[in-house]
Amino acid sequence: MKKLPRISEAEWEVMKVFWNRSPASAQEVIEQLNPETAWKPATVKTLINRLLKKEAIGFQQTGKSYLYYPLVSEEECLRAESHSFLERLYGGAIKPMLVHFLKEEKLSREEIEELKRILDERKGSS
Repeated sequence: MKKLPRISEAEWEVMKVFWNRSPASAQEVIEQLNPETAWKPATVKTLINRLLKKEAIGFQQTGKSYLYYPLVSEEECLRAESHSFLERLYGGAIKPMLVHFLKEEKLSREEIEELKRILDERKGSS
């Protein structure tokens, strides 16, 4: 399996467009991001070029236009980012991270029940 590229926060925004809608042209990405960001078209094109160099996206040329599509799935990237986060902040140990979040975050009764259900399922499959 090839190593997943490290994607910056800004590049992540561009990838979300490709994961939701691909293939897409640079202009389509610009239009999609315009309401959410104040990025100039050149900025978006730079981010697309970075993603191409990182091999996170590929392209197909039709005439003078280029259509871009993801080479890595959102799920793969989420898994890699979660692992990287866990390694950087908690030395790879999940228990301290969970304890921290559970102590710091307000959880609804439904969220607590969902967490219990997930833990019970995991306990049963061990």
